[in-house]
Amino acid sequence: MRAMRCLFSVVILTTLPACAGLYHPAQRRLPVNPIANASFENVKDAALKPSIVIDAAQTREPISKYIYGQFIEHLGRCIYGGIWAEMLEDRKFFHAVNENTDSPIWRKTAEGADILARTPWMIMGPAANLRMSKTNPCAGEHTPEVVLAGEPGGLAQGELALQKGKAYTGRVVLAGDASAAPVEVSLVWGEGASGRQTIKIEKITGNFQKTSLSFKAGAATDNGRVEILGKGKGTLRIGAVSLMPADNLKGWRRDTVERLRELDSPVYRWPGGNFVSGYNWRDGLGDPDRRPPRKNPAWTGIEHNDVGVHEFLDLCALINTEPYIAVNAGLGGAEEAAREVQYVNGAPDTAMGKLRAENGRVPPWGCKWWSIGNEMYGGWQLGHVPLAEFVKRHNQFAEAMRATDPKIQLVAVGNADSGWTKTMFENCSDHMDLVSEHFYCQESASLRAHAALVPDAIKHIADLHRQMRKTLPAVQRKNIRIAMDEWNHWYGPHPFGELGTRYFLKDALGIARGLHEYYRNSDLFFMANYAQTVNVIGCIKTNKTAAEMETTGLVLEMYRRHYGVTPVEVGGASEPLDVAAAWTRDGRTLTVGVVNPTNVRYKLRMDLKGARLAGKGRAWEIAGNDPKLYNDPGQPRRVDIVEKKVRNASRKLEIPPISVTLFALPTRD
Repeated sequence: MRAMRCLFSVVILTTLPACAGLYHPAQRRLPVNPIANASFENVKDAALKPSIVIDAAQTREPISKYIYGQFIEHLGRCIYGGIWAEMLEDRKFFHAVNENTDSPIWRKTAEGADILARTPWMIMGPAANLRMSKTNPCAGEHTPEVVLAGEPGGLAQGELALQKGKAYTGRVVLAGDASAAPVEVSLVWGEGASGRQTIKIEKITGNFQKTSLSFKAGAATDNGRVEILGKGKGTLRIGAVSLMPADNLKGWRRDTVERLRELDSPVYRWPGGNFVSGYNWRDGLGDPDRRPPRKNPAWTGIEHNDVGVHEFLDLCALINTEPYIAVNAGLGGAEEAAREVQYVNGAPDTAMGKLRAENGRVPPWGCKWWSIGNEMYGGWQLGHVPLAEFVKRHNQFAEAMRATDPKIQLVAVGNADSGWTKTMFENCSDHMDLVSEHFYCQESASLRAHAALVPDAIKHIADLHRQMRKTLPAVQRKNIRIAMDEWNHWYGPHPFGELGTRYFLKDALGIARGLHEYYRNSDLFFMANYAQTVNVIGCIKTNKTAAEMETTGLVLEMYRRHYGVTPVEVGGASEPLDVAAAWTRDGRTLTVGVVNPTNVRYKLRMDLKGARLAGKGRAWEIAGNDPKLYNDPGQPRRVDIVEKKVRNASRKLEIPPISVTLFALPTRD
């Protein structure tokens, strides 16, 4: 994703042409849909009598499970503030604590996102007694030092959301003069002694040492705080602090992980995105409290380096998914990418395998999927070079990485609209297994037109690849398929942080139709990674204490769990409905997905060839009476998946208004 240095206003965003890439200069402007000016409630819709012909004997290439992939990037509240369980901001003091203390901690962007403007740490005691020392810092460039001269002093951070009776764990890393002890670390939820729990640390030394913390909140509050208070004399150094809910899963938020498990995505792309082109993967290794905090190289905010290779692969194990790692082909080099492959996949007796073992993981992970860079065709990308230079760079990376592990599958950077993909095919086809494409769509005033944006973009990319296959025999012979490793709607304000857009029922219709288009082109699309899973244009949204599935996430969950794997031919006059069908893996049940982007209830007539229905079945339905319905974390769902029985599916299917419905219809032998 291109870093938008100058973000557009909401008004401009919503008036740009359909699917006019927010940041891709070469991205095609889709023509205006012929029904774009149709009103939401169109009398003509009610007069239509859609019917389909399903030829169950005419099958296509099986649908790859990787179509249901996801993408997470170090951006906004996707990882930090979304999936990662850390509750404290700036926990390793990237910002100087004693600067701009009178200015607001948060600033609001034109799109409504809250962005951290300075450190949230507050000085306790005389401000003049705190300094930022660059001598032997714990992590990063400096460490706060408090000079205790007869009265207590330290640091505090507020605005913590605490839940009554909930346990919290953490740690504090301290050093200093022995006389600076004792140090009291408190979790505060109210007034007086009954409104806090305090842990007393009796000894500190000149070397940084960790002390574990364990608390239980006595009351619920949105303004809890952590206090670190030295009560002796001399110098107290506060190197790092951490606080998480005690029910975290290896550092990941339990509530968000539960939503990820519901998605059941088979593959996750990480760590970027634009972020990867300025990322040093070694910054994410070793003791998390010693890893350096950095300015995010592509986006606003801090990269804490609390989440690196180990943490990402822990997450993949927790949610039973495959990792897909992007390497830095922007400012990074081929040999360093090869070392990263060896760190992840190499035997324990290799140089990087030994380092991995020293960091706590002896057996290799065996990551199969790797991409060489991200959107290297764009001038916004760190390390961007002309295409003639990048094809050489790609091949150097591929050769170095495959020399380390010949079994890996490599995804090359593509952009069919600009001609980048074609040149990559011509020069790099022997150095790739898949080629990536990206697109984002905005919105349309018409519901039917809005639901068509995503499938139209997918079809356009498929058509371009089919044309290339006619003129490039090597691509056809090797069958280099597409990894659509970023795709989604992207428009509107950002209530969930940087790029944290909200999604509505109307967006769910578009994502469902997008899946249908992938199924229709199952011979071309091998992988698709919905961007970016949590908060940042994501299908899951969080606040400080809750995680909830967006409408788009419900669609992805429903199709992943219940749709078939072998597409069959669907003909007839289905307008205004969009219909796709597929056999389940055992060939005994026909699944039919139907999207209705109107406020009319239809009885869809169905003529089935090549099979006989048993007459009964099940249906899963996502529907509502308003295309602007949405879900919010911590609130009852306005939109959900509703399961129903189908009592007679022989001739007609009931299709509710503004809906996505998935039917599972058993067949007779």
